[in-house]
Amino acid sequence: MRTQPDWDCCSPMFGLFKKDPLISLQKRHAAALSEAHRLSTIDRSQSDSLMVKAAELEEEIALLIEKRKDA
Repeated sequence: MRTQPDWDCCSPMFGLFKKDPLISLQKRHAAALSEAHRLSTIDRSQSDSLMVKAAELEEEIALLIEKRKDA
């Protein structure tokens, strides 16, 4: 029976091109806050829904940071 090779020695090399999900979430959070601020004087209900979305993204960011601290 064949076993899978142990590629731990090369994992940093292959992980070089992966995008960091934390950075992606932070960019989406900043964009949501910016758009919510822009809409705050135009359409308050859309602005409020974007603020809720930004708060959800903030929670995801906090969870991801906590997960990284534990690892």
